[in-house]
Amino acid sequence: MAAVPALSLRVVAECGRSKARACELRLPHGSVNCPVFMPVGTQGTMKGLTATQLDALGCRLCLGNTYHLGMRPGPELIQKANGLHGFMNWSRNLLTDSGGFQMVSLVELSKVTEEGVCFRSPYDGKEILLTPEKSIEIQNALGSDIMMQLDDVVSSTVSGPRVEEAMFRSIRWLDRCIAAHTKPDQQNLFAIIQGGLDPSLRSKCLEEMTKRDVPGFAIGGLSGGEAKDHFWRMVDLSTNHLPRNKPRYLMGVGYSRAYLNALFRSDTAAMHHVTVHNIAYQLNLMHSIRESIIEQRFPQFVQDFMKTMYGNFSSYPQWAIDALSSVGITLE
Repeated sequence: MAAVPALSLRVVAECGRSKARACELRLPHGSVNCPVFMPVGTQGTMKGLTATQLDALGCRLCLGNTYHLGMRPGPELIQKANGLHGFMNWSRNLLTDSGGFQMVSLVELSKVTEEGVCFRSPYDGKEILLTPEKSIEIQNALGSDIMMQLDDVVSSTVSGPRVEEAMFRSIRWLDRCIAAHTKPDQQNLFAIIQGGLDPSLRSKCLEEMTKRDVPGFAIGGLSGGEAKDHFWRMVDLSTNHLPRNKPRYLMGVGYSRAYLNALFRSDTAAMHHVTVHNIAYQLNLMHSIRESIIEQRFPQFVQDFMKTMYGNFSSYPQWAIDALSSVGITLE
């Protein structure tokens, strides 16, 4: 009997005008209807919610952070708890990042070399070297359904030689991650497309990484403060060259009202309800998008959504008008 793959993707429907598509992503812990929004459970929990509440909201895939979980409580303890699923008491799917994003978020505590990234722990000040091999070792121990390669991450507002250096290093590190992965029949390793805001670098990275037989791809290095006009153009370029039969993960896209955290910091009950609202809204939005694609009315859905969000055409952001126009959806 042939082994069941750890990941399969079925394209359910495609928009007749744009590039939007509805898919079913089959993973070891159940099917995930796409497009999907992934809540972030950085340290093995979604702040303000229990795993049972997250499940009841309809979440079938959430995210954990390799860097923070690797630091505390550590992969050894989590492995003893039957992996991150057992540690969280979560029966659905999990994606773990590689720890690479902390090169940007903890830039003052990190130094990048070809070997890996050396961090000074924000907890006890100890120096720790995170290599591609170590990142995969931790993620193998965590047992996530989708693992991310360790990539060389630079801020999306950075330009110049550092962006090219990081892009080529990410390709080399992908090969090291593939070689270190010990459970390809159980866990899926995704590559991360880098190249900053430079179309030629993005194209080169896409050309090289799509030569590797990995289960899926992520579009990285965006949503870090760059202009929206630059953002959508890099996403458009990437989706034009990614394999149709493999899943795509747009990294870093989510809540724009982070200031709510400060407003509700002193009231834990309020934070709980806001978190429930935000997760429910995002999951429902993805469900509505998916249904509109299946029913071949996605362009009309987008037009109605924009009217609801902005009121009239004169208020629409120009980047949104241009981005949608590039995939055949005209706003009016």
